Amino acid sequence: MTGKRIIITGGTGFLGTALSTSLAERGDEVVVLTRGAGNDQWDPAAGRLDPDLLADADAVVNFSGAGIGDKRWTDDRKRLILDSRVQSTSLLATTMAAMDSPPAVFVSSSAIGYYGDTGDDVADEDSPPGDDFQARVCVAWEQAAQPAADRGIRVVHPRSGIVLADGEGAFGRMVPLFKLGIGGRLGDGSQWWSWITLRDEVRALEYIIDGNLAGPVNVAAPNPVTNTDLTKAMGEALGRPTILPVPKFALDIRLGKELAASLGYGSVRVTPAKLLAAGFTWTSETIDVALAEVFSR
Repeated sequence: MTGKRIIITGGTGFLGTALSTSLAERGDEVVVLTRGAGNDQWDPAAGRLDPDLLADADAVVNFSGAGIGDKRWTDDRKRLILDSRVQSTSLLATTMAAMDSPPAVFVSSSAIGYYGDTGDDVADEDSPPGDDFQARVCVAWEQAAQPAADRGIRVVHPRSGIVLADGEGAFGRMVPLFKLGIGGRLGDGSQWWSWITLRDEVRALEYIIDGNLAGPVNVAAPNPVTNTDLTKAMGEALGRPTILPVPKFALDIRLGKELAASLGYGSVRVTPAKLLAAGFTWTSETIDVALAEVFSR
């Protein structure tokens, strides 16, 4: 039992729920801050956060933010995606910075979308940001945590890859098609997808909370795959055919061109250089092992 007191914002999503459960099982006290009508203690849009909510916390983990791929990217939706991340992160960071005894660590979420479309190039934590919408969001999101870092708090930005979980997240929305035998590669399938199982994502976040890593940390398995290879592995894991490719124009119509390019056929090939150097180990390092785990649960 570690006995830490850990505050989680945005903790009702599938990743926050999984982390909260795991932390509680190992003996931590987990407090999930939720927003809602009439909540005058935690309301990022209104700039309200009662510092007492963070008192005696060892760590704060922030998952707050509107879903990237939940809806088409209209101008209003893009503004909500950006503002919901920056406002919550900035409020937490400035509140902690003003505390006499702030939490020791602030885990402020980010994503591998920071790098934009990398093509076949491999990005590590020192690689520059991209210039598309998701990259600009990630840059602003990470910058919003700077007041906490200036205060001396250890700030970590887990740049998470595609989290593999059956029925959850962007990957989970693909699974039913593959189970029906109508899943297939997206576009020409040459784009790189950097992935991690939900189990390893949670383990990596716990490793980050407990350790001494700081700054951006790529949270992904060490072996990214092309969309073609992922599609083949999905078919083999589920025992289903994967012969129906999804052409770009169909994805453009379904999601809108900008969202489709970012999440569907954009290529993000990263290496988890910091986790590798720190000695972190994955339970699933290859896509075949990962999918066997995902679909056995």
